[in-house]
Amino acid sequence: MDWARRTFLLSFRSLAAMRIGLGLILCSDGLLRARDFPLMYAADGLFPPDILRASLGSPAAWTVALWPEPWWCGACLLAVEIAAGCFLVAGLGTRWATMAAWVAVISLARRTFPASNSGDAWLGCLLLWSLFLPLGTAWSIDARRASRLRTNRNSPTDGGVVSLGTVALVLQLAAVYLSAGLAKCDSIWLQGDAVTYALSIENHGTPLGAMAAAQPWLAKPMTWTVVAAELAAPILLLTVPAPGPRTAMVALFMLFHAAIGVTMNVGLFAPVGMAAWLALLPGNWWEWCVGIRAAPDGPWKNFSMHASRPAGRGATVLCAACLAVAAVSFGQANGPWPQQPLPAAAADAVALLGLEQNWRVFGDVKRQQQWVYSRAELADGSVVDLLRGGAAVVAELPPGGFYALPNHRWHTLFWDLSSPRYLPFAPAVAAGLAAHWNRAHGPAQQVQSLELRSAHLRPAQPADILHDVLLAAWPPRAQGRGNLERLLQQRDFPSPP
Repeated sequence: MDWARRTFLLSFRSLAAMRIGLGLILCSDGLLRARDFPLMYAADGLFPPDILRASLGSPAAWTVALWPEPWWCGACLLAVEIAAGCFLVAGLGTRWATMAAWVAVISLARRTFPASNSGDAWLGCLLLWSLFLPLGTAWSIDARRASRLRTNRNSPTDGGVVSLGTVALVLQLAAVYLSAGLAKCDSIWLQGDAVTYALSIENHGTPLGAMAAAQPWLAKPMTWTVVAAELAAPILLLTVPAPGPRTAMVALFMLFHAAIGVTMNVGLFAPVGMAAWLALLPGNWWEWCVGIRAAPDGPWKNFSMHASRPAGRGATVLCAACLAVAAVSFGQANGPWPQQPLPAAAADAVALLGLEQNWRVFGDVKRQQQWVYSRAELADGSVVDLLRGGAAVVAELPPGGFYALPNHRWHTLFWDLSSPRYLPFAPAVAAGLAAHWNRAHGPAQQVQSLELRSAHLRPAQPADILHDVLLAAWPPRAQGRGNLERLLQQRDFPSPP
């Protein structure tokens, strides 16, 4: 069928561009994760293995990081992620590098799952589908080695591939936008108010995003544009295969993700989206843009293309099985009964492959401001906020909001820490923060007591309501009194003017 061939045909060079993009993301992610290594990867850090295993549930939600528990296991995984990224950029041992990257990404995301978000999940999905794609056919050391076996090594021909792997990659991209767009079909998005709240620094916005959200003439059109773009993306992906319109679509959505990256503190989501769209560039774009068809002695002679062997029957069957699992996961997460759990066998298959398909990002934006702060009493009598590097405690609307936290993983952790699934980690988070601070400071600056608190400010009449709740305390309160203490120390009252 010509429509299917044109829709799911992916250029070897575009797949190579995605491979390089994913490799750069892996290298960057590994290096950036290392900043929080003592706190997020050690057994006595923020995420104790026993609590983590209980929260992950099924053994099918595997992570190599918890097979042995010493601290060096996490360090090895970070090293594997960085090395796999380098190999993907170079196109050396592409298939094995992709497999290693997938294992490392899934393992690290689950080892730190309270601090992981949709960007980590999307990266894992792309790497899984990449196992069924010829990523090393162009611009790679693998291609250069293969070209030496050809009689005429300097006569590359452009090409592309249509396979179940390309179908999976295109459908995965469509699924992300369809899920996100459907989730935004609610009153706050359709009324044009969602961006105003989502881009505040008390939500997920950067300072630039907060500035944009403060402009009413800009915020409402931005809100409606986001909904329209996300609903239109899957339709355009499957109905507009012509090279010109597809190139324009790729450019627009890459700009869309670039805008997300500079206005929102959402980690890998923006760059992973940009890398995914690179695979959709038509093959003739490369010729037009960068003159790939150079003379035999041109700069591309050593990184030409080699013929890609078709996937074997086993790989095709495995890819089809993965697609079926992804379809089941998508139906459950985005259907009319998202709270209805999957049967145990299906849920284990989804967890085993890392193919969770809940992409309802920002589908539940609330008309509120939210923040987190810590109140630490030091040995010298001073009171500081450990989450903001020892700054003075500001209990209401602290400067910088979530953006003042060290990085987006801290943002994700403390945004969700008050929810029932993540609350069991709160005591370990408080203990880890206090221990980390004490190791870095002298006797006069030692933490004597610490409270972690989460707050929401909701608009109401006649006055806004401030809801402030204790998440955890260190040293721990008396055994068995944790929930009662949190209830008694919860503050819910009109915010002062």
